[in-house]
Amino acid sequence: MRLRGIRTSSNIEDRRGRGGGGIALGGMGGVGLLVVLAIGYFTGVDVTPLIVDQGGSQSQPYEPTPEEQAAAEFTGKVLATTEDVWGQVFQQQLNAQYTPPTLVLFSRMTQSGCGGASGATGPFYCPLDRKAYIDLDFFATLEQRLGARGDFAAAYVIAHEVAHHVQNLTGILPEVNDARQRASETEANALTVRLELQADCLSGIWASKVDGLLEPGDIDEALNAARQIGDDKLQRDAGRVPQPHTFTHGTSAQRSSWFKRGYDSGDVSACDTFAARRL
Repeated sequence: MRLRGIRTSSNIEDRRGRGGGGIALGGMGGVGLLVVLAIGYFTGVDVTPLIVDQGGSQSQPYEPTPEEQAAAEFTGKVLATTEDVWGQVFQQQLNAQYTPPTLVLFSRMTQSGCGGASGATGPFYCPLDRKAYIDLDFFATLEQRLGARGDFAAAYVIAHEVAHHVQNLTGILPEVNDARQRASETEANALTVRLELQADCLSGIWASKVDGLLEPGDIDEALNAARQIGDDKLQRDAGRVPQPHTFTHGTSAQRSSWFKRGYDSGDVSACDTFAARRL
């Protein structure tokens, strides 16, 4: 993705180095930690107790690596492109004004309006404070453990969380959250799948509007990322037989298909997963 000369968003809240608590790496190497984080985020299992240091050890002074600092700068520029795209789309397609979210960069642990968060939660959006949260170490998980390589794979993750903010602004997210509270676990999971696939489709719309910044292979990187983090593939990779009633994000085929639908159409109306008879 060509980002030279692109402005950096001012809607970044940098909390790196200010998180509470440490990560218990003792017996768990860095690769092992990445596996635990990936499984926890994409299977919906809370793995925080496995990685939070229960011994109360003191955190070391925070010093970002050059690679992490580059990832932070990349994230700020990608966020800026989402602001430009959704500002235009809201005006032209929804006859509304877009208010961008704040993106919080954190390391290890932090607090959100939706509760505590750690690297185990992965990137997420909190509708209560209208902020997206990301520990930049997740990009290493994405590439090294999940096989989703390339800078546009990382950009897709950012765009996906911003898409949840779009859903919040348009009233879709609170409506679905209300419905999930009244539903059975299986029904709530099915609603969540539709919500996540719509966010994938909205991410595709964003990608269609930044064509001038794309490099050869970028869309393939995003489609590959969508396939690598499908519920069916992640459950197989974790040694489990895929259980569709437990899915919360959709299959690899569904995630890549809805991203492509958004990319091909560039139209918000094409992303109505809740009206779709087949996903």
